[in-house]
Amino acid sequence: MSTDPYGDERLVELYDLDNPDGEDHAYYRALAVGTRKVLDFGCGTGLLTRSLVAPGRVVVGVDPSPTMLGYARRQPGADAVRWIDGDYRAIEPSGDADLVVSSGNTMMHVSDADHVPALSALAGALRSGGTIAFETRNPAARAWEQWTREATYGERDTSVGRLREWIDLIEAADGRVVFDAHNVFPDGTDAVYRNVLHFRSPAEITADLQHAGFRNITIHGDWHNQPPTAKSPLLVIRAQK
Repeated sequence: MSTDPYGDERLVELYDLDNPDGEDHAYYRALAVGTRKVLDFGCGTGLLTRSLVAPGRVVVGVDPSPTMLGYARRQPGADAVRWIDGDYRAIEPSGDADLVVSSGNTMMHVSDADHVPALSALAGALRSGGTIAFETRNPAARAWEQWTREATYGERDTSVGRLREWIDLIEAADGRVVFDAHNVFPDGTDAVYRNVLHFRSPAEITADLQHAGFRNITIHGDWHNQPPTAKSPLLVIRAQK
């Protein structure tokens, strides 16, 4: 069992098919208009990162998965991005970025102990008045209650053959949700990845952002600036340094 859900080359190749360019990427690209430097924290395969490249703009992608970054570096347009291997501790406190984005619920993978330090590191990369934007699952929607084999089992044909997939919920308590993601390949190999996600309420996110030095915090329930409700699957957060 691996704790890196993106450590298998076969699954990394499928990641962009499962997580294509969509409303989330369009939202972040709109925020990048007019910026001179953008940092993408938890950039993964770099699909969003590479789309942020524009004349006169510096784009930096940071990710702790060598497999993900290796894939990102091989994609068209990758040479226009500066890629950094590591977590928030690898971020330079340059204080010159106009925008920090973090897509794909990346911040949910950051533990409670590391959440404020991570936000502080991202603040250190931003100039005064710079913006941070990210999304996270809404704990009020209680999505983990559907993360069972019965509810998530599926089979599909992929570039690596017929794949069987499901999720087994292991534990859910105090906002910390642990589950195993199963990926069974045609040869019978079951690549099992243990995932730990941290669900945080709007109040908790706001408090941590404030502790990290952010202000003008807004939290919406979708990509169109609607207020969050108990049924909103996402929380979309934006704040200024």
